[in-house]
Amino acid sequence: MKILITGGAGFIGSSILDEVLKMGWNPIVIDNLSTGKISHIPDGVPFYQLDVRSPEIKRVFKEQKPEAVIHEAAQVSVGYSEQSPFADGDANIMGTINLLQNCVENRVSKFICASSAAVYGAGDHVPLTEDCPQKPISFYGLSKHTAEQYVRLFGSTFDLNFTILRYANVYGMRQNHSKESGVISIFVNRLIRKRPLEVYGDGEQTRDFVFVRDVAKANIQAILYGDRDTFNISTNCPITLNELIARLKKTACQAAEVSHLNARNGDIRNSSLCNKKAKRLLMWGPEVGLDQGLAETIDYYRDQLVNVK
Repeated sequence: MKILITGGAGFIGSSILDEVLKMGWNPIVIDNLSTGKISHIPDGVPFYQLDVRSPEIKRVFKEQKPEAVIHEAAQVSVGYSEQSPFADGDANIMGTINLLQNCVENRVSKFICASSAAVYGAGDHVPLTEDCPQKPISFYGLSKHTAEQYVRLFGSTFDLNFTILRYANVYGMRQNHSKESGVISIFVNRLIRKRPLEVYGDGEQTRDFVFVRDVAKANIQAILYGDRDTFNISTNCPITLNELIARLKKTACQAAEVSHLNARNGDIRNSSLCNKKAKRLLMWGPEVGLDQGLAETIDYYRDQLVNVK
């Protein structure tokens, strides 16, 4: 099976690429390398350095004839979306539309759309299920919500099969710690460099952290199951940032100073997603516990630091 992965040189996309190769499928990667790295793509995998909004995407579909598309390329920073709503919407909405149009024109069998817990907004209760109201409180959440709506309407209008995956807070190897999205990678890199850990607010806000390899496997399952449906991809195990920091320090066997800053606009207080539907219909569930995931992440970034030196 030929699988086109957008953002395939990036954090989540490159892990999906690894799993696609394990399945014996034939991947094709599109990435503009704004945050992704060419080193994440093994030799022999067809690669196109393109933005998903580019008209040149049409050429990729004509040349490669993918049977399925896994769409991971996105603007993922809540903070940036507040500063530049137009740029955020342009990347996340127009990029998705461009891919959907090409899928329809080239009779692609299935479109997998990466979405986010941010579509729910603050939520009335946790854990949030897929049928909970979606009331985004950030422009990022709004752009992902709008992209979802386009996927569904393309599906019903043009008979395009799809699956939408709403990720909780994904963490793990290859995450870009220079950006503000990805608190664990930021904390780990500051921890191993013996710099203060910066927490926005009191640290009692909760998050549902899911390991990147588990997210990649959810995308594989979405190729096989879950037609025309939406799923939360999460652990359903929320943890406060204060507790996360304690677990990080214990796992790393390292002390750290913590600095509390003012809370940011658009940040959700408590976020946890129910994953029962994914377990039932995608036959997927998280396999990597938080302590194991933190240990793997710390080891990865320590190795990166040594290699840089």
